[in-house]
Amino acid sequence: MLTAKELQSAGMAVILIEQSNTGRESSWAGGGIVSPLYPWRYDASITALAEWSQDYYPRLADILIEEGSIDPEYTRNGLLILEPTDTDAAIHWSKQFKQSLHVIDRQSALECEPTMQTDATEAVWMAEVAQIRNPRLTKSLYQSISRNITIHQQTKATELLINNGRVHGMKTENGSFHADNVVICAGAWAGELLQGLASPPSIEPVLGQMIIFRHHPGSISRIVLHNDRYIIPRRDGRVLVGSTLEYRGFDKITTEQAKQELKQFALTLFPALEKADIEQHWAGLRPGSPNGIPYIGSIPEIAGLFINAGHFRNGVVLGPASSRLMADIMLERPPILPPSPYSLTAPREK
Repeated sequence: MLTAKELQSAGMAVILIEQSNTGRESSWAGGGIVSPLYPWRYDASITALAEWSQDYYPRLADILIEEGSIDPEYTRNGLLILEPTDTDAAIHWSKQFKQSLHVIDRQSALECEPTMQTDATEAVWMAEVAQIRNPRLTKSLYQSISRNITIHQQTKATELLINNGRVHGMKTENGSFHADNVVICAGAWAGELLQGLASPPSIEPVLGQMIIFRHHPGSISRIVLHNDRYIIPRRDGRVLVGSTLEYRGFDKITTEQAKQELKQFALTLFPALEKADIEQHWAGLRPGSPNGIPYIGSIPEIAGLFINAGHFRNGVVLGPASSRLMADIMLERPPILPPSPYSLTAPREK
């Protein structure tokens, strides 16, 4: 939807084809933290996309509201990372990229989040990190783009229409759609649509299970991360807890074991959640890619074919920058960032 919005805003006629309902896969299922988890552990190419998006997100939220779409609830409440084990790397990264980051002791961590209980002796505090309420963001984006863009939901794409080395559209279960250019933004399913290429992108589904508590507004104020799992307080008091990391294909079945593990993680840090009800337990499929570096750019062997996919755990935070860069590449504008690290042939393995 962000890519469609960028292209339509630049004057292109856009058709969006969606196999289910817009924004109901990993974009809806994730946490909405506007930062990679442990951001210093990622390649510089991911940091570059994240920085651009982080700067743009407040404006994006305002644009959507000004257009009459629902408030996506952009909220800057900071990220508290308990016991990261590699604080030297974190400090080096923060200095290199001029990011707000402080290593603090246990007492300072408890002052930062007074309702939390922890034995952690060290933490990293990133006060500028924000969240976007991703289910509201996807709904808001749909409201925005549906005014000017034709959207075909419940329409599964099945085959690219290619002739003489050029794409001419897409075949779907509901008929064919013709276009001068095609952008594959199919998340975990992107790899399937491009399997016929000589060197297809390496994208695979990676399951993540989440739970959400219905709690009291203001009871938890910070995003808290510990051992790859996180707690995200929403404005209305709901508390989202995630996430598992499971490789089992396109299976999205939730498990009682994961639910209990996530619940116990949350109760250990915030015992008051014992009195709160678990409102929902769900799963989503992230588009896993080597080293988490997305594919953004043209498909060299087929003219008019592009890809914007493979964002793994960082689709929400990287989305605005990825979509603007995709539009820059397609329209041959000066790009916001050097596009080479995201090309189909760029090295991605550590």
